[in-house]
Amino acid sequence: MRLILTGHDYKYAVEQIMLSLFPGERPEYGGADTKEGMCAESRLTFGAVYAQAATVLRTGSKVYRGTARVRRDKLADKLVSDRLLQKIIKQSFYRAAAGILEPPPAWGSLTGIRPAKIAAAAMARGQNPTKVLTREYYVSPERAELCADAAEASLAVQKSLSPRDIALYVGIPFCPTRCAYCSFVSIGVEKSFGLIKPFVDALLLEIDATAALAARLGLRVAAVYIGGGTPTALSTEMLGAVMSRVARSFDLSSVREYTVEAGRPDTITEEKLCVIKAHGATRVSINPQSMSHDVLRAIGRAHTPEDTFRAIDMARRMDGLSLNTDVIAGLPEDSARGFCETLDTMLRLCPENITVHTLSLKKGSSLMLGDTKVPGGASVGEMLSYAMESLRAGGYAPYYLYRQKFTSGGFENTGWSRAGAEGIYNICMMEELCTVLSVGGGGVTKLVLPGGRIERIFNAKFPREYIQGVDWETKTQKIEETYNSMGGQDRCHMTLLK
Repeated sequence: MRLILTGHDYKYAVEQIMLSLFPGERPEYGGADTKEGMCAESRLTFGAVYAQAATVLRTGSKVYRGTARVRRDKLADKLVSDRLLQKIIKQSFYRAAAGILEPPPAWGSLTGIRPAKIAAAAMARGQNPTKVLTREYYVSPERAELCADAAEASLAVQKSLSPRDIALYVGIPFCPTRCAYCSFVSIGVEKSFGLIKPFVDALLLEIDATAALAARLGLRVAAVYIGGGTPTALSTEMLGAVMSRVARSFDLSSVREYTVEAGRPDTITEEKLCVIKAHGATRVSINPQSMSHDVLRAIGRAHTPEDTFRAIDMARRMDGLSLNTDVIAGLPEDSARGFCETLDTMLRLCPENITVHTLSLKKGSSLMLGDTKVPGGASVGEMLSYAMESLRAGGYAPYYLYRQKFTSGGFENTGWSRAGAEGIYNICMMEELCTVLSVGGGGVTKLVLPGGRIERIFNAKFPREYIQGVDWETKTQKIEETYNSMGGQDRCHMTLLK
C-alpha cells in the first residue's frame, strides 16, 4: 500500500494500523499514483481548539474517508501529545478502512502488544474498560471482555507486589527439534549437543553474578520462570545443576511461584519431574500445541498425543505441582473441528492453566520459507470463539493476554486460569509490573522504573555467542548504576501502570 504522510511524521503508527487492518499489504512511499493497488494519505492539522487527523484511502476508483480529533489543551507535553496524536491517526485510518473491511477486525484500531494496559488504565480512572475499548478503539465486545478480565487479574497482582519485588527468568535455548512455526532463538539438541555443557557452565556463572547484584540492590524474587527453548531438553543432571545454583545463589524465601517450562512432552521423565519439584518449582508447563497426529507431524514435533497423556499423568503424580498446557489455533493441517477436539481433550485433563495461542507467521520460521497452507482468519476465529465459550463454561477466566504481528486473523494469545491459579510471572512480564532479571541465552533483562521508564539489556542470542561473549561485569554494572541513579527508597519502586 502506498502511504502519504502530510503534516506529521508518525510513520510507525500509520504502518502499524495498516499492517493490522491489511496484513497482506506492505508499506510503500514515493508518490500518489493510485492506478494500481491501494493508497492511503494520512493528514494531521491543528486548529485553534482541535488537532484533527484525516485519512483518505483509495483503491481503484473508490475513495474512503475517516477523521478523528482531540482537543489541543490535552496535548500537555511531548509524551502525551505523541500518544494522543498517534491515537487519532489510527482512529481516522480505521474509520476510512471500515468501508472496506468485512467483517470488522476483532481488535478494531488497536495495534499494541498489551491491550489489557488500556483496560487497566481505564479502571484506575474509574471508567468502564469495556466501554472505553468498544467506543474509542472499536474493539469487539468479546475482546473487550477478555481485556477487562485480564486487567482485573493484573491489578490484583500489582497490588500484591512490594516495591522491592522482581521476577527472575532463566533462558535455556535448546529444543529436541525446531518447530516449523518457531522464530525464537532455539537450537535442536541433536545439532548442538557439544554446546550444552559449556552453555550450562556459563549460565551458572551468570546466575551467581546476577544473584549477588540482586542482593546488593535489596531486590526480592517473587516469581521464577525457567523457559526456553525447552529446559527439559537438558539432561536430568544438568537441569538439576541449574536449579540447584538458582536455589543456592538467590534468596527464594519470598517466591510465590516457580515455573519450569517442560514444553515438549517427549522430553519429560519422572526423574526430571522429581528434580523440578525437589528444587522448589510449583508449576510446570507441558505444551502439546495440538492433539492431532497429522498436525504434530506438520509442525515438526516428534512427540505424539500419547506422549502428552503420559507426561501429564506423571506431572499429576507430583504433589504440589500445578499444570499449564499450551495449544495453538491456526496450525498447518488443522481445522476448526480438529482444534476444538484438542481443546476438549485439554479441558478433560483439568490443568490449572490453559494458554491459547494464535499462530504467528514470522520471518525465520520454516513455515514462511515453504508453501505450507494454514487455516485462514475466519477458521481461526471459529477456533478462538469456541475456546472462549468452552473455557468460560469450564470455570476458567482470562488472566493475561498479548498480541503479536502477523497472527492469523489478527487475533491474540490468552492465558486462562482457574480461580487462584493465575500465572504471576506471565502477568508481571506482559503487563510490565516489575523488573525482570534475565539470565541465559537470549535473555532480556527488563528494568521497570518509576515514571513508566523501561530499559532493556540483551544477552547474546545464540548459545555459541553466549558462551564466548558474556560480560557479567558490564551487564551488572549497568543495572546497578541505573538503580543507584534513582536514589533513596524509590530506586526499587518498580510498579508500573499506564
